[in-house]
Amino acid sequence: MIAWSIFIPACFALNCAPGPNNMLAFSNAARLGLVPALLGGLGRMPAFMLLIGITIVGLGAVLAASATAFLVIKMLGAAYLVYVGIQFWRKARELAAARSLDSAIGTLMRRDFVIAISNPKAIAVFTAFFPQFIDASQPAWSQLAAMGGVFLALEVAAVALYVSGGVLLGKMLKSERIFVHLNRLVGAVLIASGGTMALSRG
Repeated sequence: MIAWSIFIPACFALNCAPGPNNMLAFSNAARLGLVPALLGGLGRMPAFMLLIGITIVGLGAVLAASATAFLVIKMLGAAYLVYVGIQFWRKARELAAARSLDSAIGTLMRRDFVIAISNPKAIAVFTAFFPQFIDASQPAWSQLAAMGGVFLALEVAAVALYVSGGVLLGKMLKSERIFVHLNRLVGAVLIASGGTMALSRG
């Protein structure tokens, strides 16, 4: 039986890590408000569902074994993160002055999806973290599916937390200069995440 009392808090800690998706949700909430940021942040859910499905059918191990495939996905993901980060940095003042810019829900969701799906570390998390809680006496696929469902639910909660924090910050800080710095901070985080991904060996 899955040790849910251990899995759930450990999993939620992973969900709440300040990675590029969560920082993007936080920034969107401060800039655009609750609904656009929350819906935009849910763009990662189909990506994680797909990656969890890959893990369940065992393709995660195949991808991990293929150094070329892993490298290609890693570099593409890193390049996209750096690109988005540069856009946030370059357009920091423009975004701060016109908070509705680039606020189409579809655009926000697509950006969140691409960042999530292009990060091979997500597969690494699923293939390395989930198996730690598998009961060898029970079918593995059903346990992986159950843990995947819980992960997705906790991811929604994490999105809500970051969005709530962003909305609160947006209400407290009305200065355009503060939002310029926030946009540049998010841009720097995304660029750093992309650089770290590109240089990492795992």
